Amino acid sequence: MGSKPLEILTTSAITYSRPVPLSYRLLDGQDTLPPVVFLHGLLSNKDIFKAEAEALAKQTGRKVLTVDARNHGDSPHSPDCSYEAMSADLQALLSKLGLSPCVLIGHSMGGKTAMALALQKPELVDSLVSVDISPLATMGSSLISEVLAGMKAMQLPGNLPDSQAFEVIDEHLKLFVEDSSIRRYLLNSLVEVNGQYVWKVNAENLWQQQHLFLDNLHIHGIYRGRTLFLRSSNSSFIPPSNYRKIKLLFPEAQFQTIPDAGHIIHIKKPQEFMNSILSFLS
Repeated sequence: MGSKPLEILTTSAITYSRPVPLSYRLLDGQDTLPPVVFLHGLLSNKDIFKAEAEALAKQTGRKVLTVDARNHGDSPHSPDCSYEAMSADLQALLSKLGLSPCVLIGHSMGGKTAMALALQKPELVDSLVSVDISPLATMGSSLISEVLAGMKAMQLPGNLPDSQAFEVIDEHLKLFVEDSSIRRYLLNSLVEVNGQYVWKVNAENLWQQQHLFLDNLHIHGIYRGRTLFLRSSNSSFIPPSNYRKIKLLFPEAQFQTIPDAGHIIHIKKPQEFMNSILSFLS
């Protein structure tokens, strides 16, 4: 069978009024402790935090929620990729499930969504962890463009076993993404549907609005709750030069650096990541 482009799983013809009903997984726990909510980054989904969520629920006894953002995973697609829209989605879900105030832990795009919610509705947020992302404009547009281009251009022969298919896809992604932890992160959004591999992201809309993910967070407010900015020593997404301005929005912000963890800390340094989260929660 000949090669054909790897499809992007999309429902772009469907439009939704805000907010959209998010797909989620909720692990049960005690009602006496604030629940923990994990928010994934751009081009990922709730399964990226599956192991961390299960470990956290077991070790702390808390309820733990993982969520697919709009245009990702099993959540609906929408032409609006703004942080205001993603914050509105999350507010509606927390209200539906009765999970506020909660601890928000967000990576990259998810971190900015968490910050948006905390600034808009601080009463819904017990505390906040931002994983390698600042509320200020960040570098990285070229990487996002390259990754999206690679996903859209990929060719994959049909009828391959899963292990071989993932090897082929990983080899293709190497042309666009050198970092193996980022490739592992991307493969989390690859699924097989009726014998065809598809990306569970709305790549077209994300491509068109990629500037939104790297811009300043244009939301007014101050969040005075406990806040941790968890960064990597070899990532540029939370430069120390941002600390003073971050403290204006998050006066209780603390900063912790994990050496050589890259942008996707929870994949490259999973134990150090969990140790930081458990320490923050305790």
